[in-house]
Amino acid sequence: MNPTEYVQWFRQSSPYINAHRDKTFVIMFEGDAIAHDNFTNVVQDIALLSSLGVRLVLVHGARPQIDAALQKLNLQSRFHHDMRITDSEALNAVKAAVGIVKADIESRLSIGLPNSPMHGARIRLVSGNFVTAKPLGVIDGVDLQHTGEVRRVDHQAITEQLQQRNIVLLSNTGYSPSGEMFNLSVEDVAQHAAIALRADKLILMGEHNGLPAGAGDFVKELTCIDLENHLNQLKGEPRRHAQSAIKAVRQGVPRAHLVSYQDDGALLQELFTREGGGTLVSQFAYDQLRAARTDDINGIIELLTPLEEQGILVHRSRELLENEVHRFYVIERDGMITACAALYPYSDHEAELACVAVHPDYRGTNRGQRLLEQIEQEARRRQYQQLFVLTTRTAHWFIEHGFSAGSVNELPQERQQLYNWQRNSKVFFKQL
Repeated sequence: MNPTEYVQWFRQSSPYINAHRDKTFVIMFEGDAIAHDNFTNVVQDIALLSSLGVRLVLVHGARPQIDAALQKLNLQSRFHHDMRITDSEALNAVKAAVGIVKADIESRLSIGLPNSPMHGARIRLVSGNFVTAKPLGVIDGVDLQHTGEVRRVDHQAITEQLQQRNIVLLSNTGYSPSGEMFNLSVEDVAQHAAIALRADKLILMGEHNGLPAGAGDFVKELTCIDLENHLNQLKGEPRRHAQSAIKAVRQGVPRAHLVSYQDDGALLQELFTREGGGTLVSQFAYDQLRAARTDDINGIIELLTPLEEQGILVHRSRELLENEVHRFYVIERDGMITACAALYPYSDHEAELACVAVHPDYRGTNRGQRLLEQIEQEARRRQYQQLFVLTTRTAHWFIEHGFSAGSVNELPQERQQLYNWQRNSKVFFKQL
């Protein structure tokens, strides 16, 4: 990256820096992540988030470390429905493994050498008995013994620590009021913590950079409903993470992110770029198609101005747009207007489709088609029988979407009087 590109990227990330400040993120990673070579970079990125004012709760697992501890004790790992059967001997292995992992994380977050990206960070990491647990009991006739589930998360105590700019560290263990210790699912702890804290984001770090979409690609974003329909295709870690994301979002966490601990910078890419780097899970579609509002005018102008300068669209003043904003529909993505279109009535049965514009970075993503469908739906609701459009450059696109060529003489009389013969725009019609 040359200096100019770096400066541009940094400027583009500034809205996210501002948006994330004082927000609460719960970041979950399993024991596999801690053992991976890239975990040092993950820790540095976590430190950077903290330096930028993000309130962080880290939730770690220790499954491979527990397996290794059991092996040292010559004990076999036993599972039932992907849940570890934790007897008294296995619990000792859990205690040892979790302690080692906790110490490893604390030491990594304490690095502050002058040649380190964490120099001057002075991160304070706090852990404790924040999670109250209860036994899972007997399932399908199998006694899971010291394997439990989250009963309660002490969100008030955690919030107090976050307000003091401390990072809170939770493990895959919890304690009962009677003093018993339980081995918990790390996903269970993470989702309950995110829900209890009313976190702004739940970030689940796994082996893969999101959910697979086939042919080596990954799904960029999904609603809870879409992800539920996708669950049957998932197994193992992706399924566990997907289920946690759904539960958290269903219960009030605005967004869940599935990113990879293996890819350097995946966490930062997901959080500080518009397109992200993993899979975003939200209750509703990330792209919002809606009627335009007055505060969208600046975004609409930014879309239209380049096209006006190229002569593709007729110039519209800010004053005109302020008067006609109610005729516009927009697609908003993360606070940015990425596409717009307008509907202008000219008679009881005809209306014009105008100002169709899509941001250059989002062309080829069906945004124009979605706007067209919305405009057509609204036109039918108003009982218009025909749409028409005037264009100089994109005739083929309108033909592909059901419009037929016509003449200026077929336009409503009022629109004929406004026709600019110097532009010589082509006219297309579509029956509704």
